[in-house]
Amino acid sequence: MKKEIAFIGLGKMGDGMVRKLRERDWNVRGLDKNTETVQKLATEVGMMSLSALSEIGTMPAPRLVWLMVPAGKPVDDVLAELSAVLEKGDIVIDGGNSFYKDSIRRGEELAAKGFRFIDVGFSGGPAGARNGGCIMVGGDKSAFDEFEPLFKDLAKDGTAYKFFPGAGAGHFVKMIHNGIEYGMMQAIGEGVEVLKKAPFNVNLIDAMEIYNNGSVIESRLVGWTLSGLQKHGENLDAISGSIGHSGEGEWTVKTAKELGVPVPVIEASFNFRVESAEKPSFTGQVVSVQRNEFGGHDVANKK
Repeated sequence: MKKEIAFIGLGKMGDGMVRKLRERDWNVRGLDKNTETVQKLATEVGMMSLSALSEIGTMPAPRLVWLMVPAGKPVDDVLAELSAVLEKGDIVIDGGNSFYKDSIRRGEELAAKGFRFIDVGFSGGPAGARNGGCIMVGGDKSAFDEFEPLFKDLAKDGTAYKFFPGAGAGHFVKMIHNGIEYGMMQAIGEGVEVLKKAPFNVNLIDAMEIYNNGSVIESRLVGWTLSGLQKHGENLDAISGSIGHSGEGEWTVKTAKELGVPVPVIEASFNFRVESAEKPSFTGQVVSVQRNEFGGHDVANKK
């Protein structure tokens, strides 16, 4: 196996992955609309810069290309360009948060052209991208088997990755993960607001510290709530009470309805995020600070 890969999209996640792979002796070529980002990685970690997708055709076969571009049309646009460059047997990995049905379609379209497709759900945020994350892999089994060391090199402790057969399966498992995440974050946010309004003048930092020290709800999310409160203060004045959200929570709710599975907790947490745009709250501030802690999302209170 040649340890050679091209990365399309070098944002917070792509940047961390490139740095981690370079430490593991991968030859990485990178392309991004932000040329400063490309130059920075070239200078700091020796990534080979690409100025156009067509240059991927100069890579040795089988070519391995990892996409980290926004879900939807941008993925299709890049794949259309790549199709003119790649050859049969080459492998395309969609590492963004694409809707699983789009990944099923793309897998079929690429297979018809002789390309192999892998869809990857990645959990862990920018810190996980840099230091090792949780990786849910779907798509072509032969491609996964051939390049399994890639996922091992990107995974937490070299073990936090699993293959799920079928195009779209990796993104499906990650979508449900994010739906569960919505519900867990919402429960913590609601609990913290109740603590704040209780008649006991509860120190929220102390409460999160004890929750995260051997209790049943000890978790990374409670830990991020704690670190957020420590950074921003118990009132979270600098944090918005309107919660941002991407597609995965809504996709989970819609998919569950298609499958006839009631998901009241996930659905309520998604609806809360939507309504928080008009009805900000302290619960929303807690959930927002969690998003900032693990994902680096902009959650500044702009009011």
